[in-house]
Amino acid sequence: MSRQLLVPVDGSPLSKQALEYAFEHHSDAAIVALHIVDPSEPGYSSATPVDVRNEPPHGSEAWYERAAEEEEQVFDEVRELAAEHDADLTTESKTGDPAREIIDYAEEHDIDGIVMGGHGRTGPSRLLLGSVTELVVARSPVTVTVVRNAAEQ
Repeated sequence: MSRQLLVPVDGSPLSKQALEYAFEHHSDAAIVALHIVDPSEPGYSSATPVDVRNEPPHGSEAWYERAAEEEEQVFDEVRELAAEHDADLTTESKTGDPAREIIDYAEEHDIDGIVMGGHGRTGPSRLLLGSVTELVVARSPVTVTVVRNAAEQ
C-alpha cells in the first residue's frame, strides 16, 4: 500500500510550492489536496486581496457560493499542477476551522504525512510560521513537512 500524503491548499503561492514539493519528493505517494472554507473568515478569498465592500454578506448563501467558486478555481490550479507532474491527485473539501479540519482529516483517513506551506494566503510573508501551520505542527498525529519560500530562509 502506498503512502498517503495530505497537502492543504488555499491558492497561495506557498500551498502550490508545498504541492510541488510533494509531487517531486514523494512521487510514489497518493496525494490528497485538501481545501478548507473557513466560515469564521469574513472576507473569504483564495489568492487575491479582498475588497470587503464588494463581498456578499458574511455567512450568506451568496458568500458560500463565492467560496465554492473560488474553491473550484483552487482545485483547477492544483489539478493542472498534478498534470504537469504526471501525478495522481485527489481533491477534498471541508468547511470549518482549518487547523482542526486538517488534523481531523489526517486522523480519519490514515494519512501518513502532511506537507504544507509555512503560512497561507492571509497576511504578509513573515519569519514565524502562520497560525494554522503552527497548530497543525503542534497537534498533528503524523509528520508535518513545512515548505517555506526560499526568500524567507
